[in-house]
Amino acid sequence: MTLTRTVGLPRRGFLGLTAGAGAAALLGTAACGAGGTSTGGSGDAKTLTVACEGGGKIELQPIVDKFQQATGATVTLVELPYEGLFNRLTSELSNGKPSFDVCAVDAVWLPLFAGKLAGLDDLFTPEVKGDLFPALVQEAQSGGSFVGMPVWTNSEILFYRKDLFEDPKEKAAFQTKYGYPLAPPTTWQQFTDIAVFFTRPDQKLWGTDVKGAVETEWLAHVLQAGSPGVVLDDGGSVIVDNAQHLAALAFYADLNNKHKVAPAGAAQTDWNAAQNLFNQGQTAMTRFWAHAYRQIPADAKVAGKVGAAPMIGGTAGVAGIPGPWYLSAPKDGAKNDLAKQFIKAAYDDNALSIETTLGLAARKSAYQSFADKPGFESFGPLLTTLNASATRPRPASPHWQRIVDSVLVPTIQKALTPGADYAALLKAARTQIEGIIK
Repeated sequence: MTLTRTVGLPRRGFLGLTAGAGAAALLGTAACGAGGTSTGGSGDAKTLTVACEGGGKIELQPIVDKFQQATGATVTLVELPYEGLFNRLTSELSNGKPSFDVCAVDAVWLPLFAGKLAGLDDLFTPEVKGDLFPALVQEAQSGGSFVGMPVWTNSEILFYRKDLFEDPKEKAAFQTKYGYPLAPPTTWQQFTDIAVFFTRPDQKLWGTDVKGAVETEWLAHVLQAGSPGVVLDDGGSVIVDNAQHLAALAFYADLNNKHKVAPAGAAQTDWNAAQNLFNQGQTAMTRFWAHAYRQIPADAKVAGKVGAAPMIGGTAGVAGIPGPWYLSAPKDGAKNDLAKQFIKAAYDDNALSIETTLGLAARKSAYQSFADKPGFESFGPLLTTLNASATRPRPASPHWQRIVDSVLVPTIQKALTPGADYAALLKAARTQIEGIIK
């Protein structure tokens, strides 16, 4: 099994979750021997080896520190680059001789590895499930058993420039033109109106960005339109050409093709490009991952001028696609009791991760405990978006990344051409996806 380049870069590279090139090479070499050489995990009964990616090490370190103090155990975090982690999990879970006792698993990997992961049902008490976002509880299960405990999650929300939205002249002009007050948009129509209003190419200002090189944002709009799932339904049938996918694609692509509210090059715009555009003050709004609010550089043009609001909504209301990671234990692990103890500690002490440089968590209560603090203004909108009834995880399909790479992103890019036949593109996508999953 191989992992294509697209998994690690558009989804993870922009989050700063991967180590630098030099460090990644060093860690990848060193980690091959860390925690043993595929002998079923670390040898000492009071030691644990946790295989994780760069962001995982950042998030887990304070939890590890507290766990070691409380238990006397020694926990080694083995940091690997994103693709290196995937390849290591693939190899060692397959041969049944993992050199790790716990592993951090990206959500899109769970369907691939589920059969090789230990059940964690006893950790998912009613209280635990009640403090996790519904989409994460759904995604953590495979074959009726829980195989991963969410440790951090994210979602796109709306960022907007307060210096523009709160300018009295802009507010008066918008009210005159559209007949309602200028405020952070909550609907597709409001988002479109505001994007059109602030598009001023002569001032190098556009209303928003349109990201053709990633699929997640369009899929969030699919859920906002009321689709029972994205691309596949719960039974695994292809629904990529249903009315909701079409409505979302028309809304998304028309921002570029019809309304022309995004900078040139939309088909190639990815997370990094969109983030740079907004930080440089070239877009009035962006739909972006909530963690980025605290990572706006102090010297950015928009620093201190950014507002945060829930993701916009369609006919089904607000919805987003969660971006979680899970902690799991290999089914063949020699220390699953201690591994489960650590995984439980990661849930219990989940709020410790919020004060790391990445600053993400998985529990509702963890986010709520910081939501009213200065500097964490994005947490309220994130809670609203992740708690929304229309928010759902991506399909639990082992073919998902291939579908993204070979069908979804190319379809979006083709749609970002004036005159594109959106319905025909989705019909062709259906045929391609059916060929992949058959």
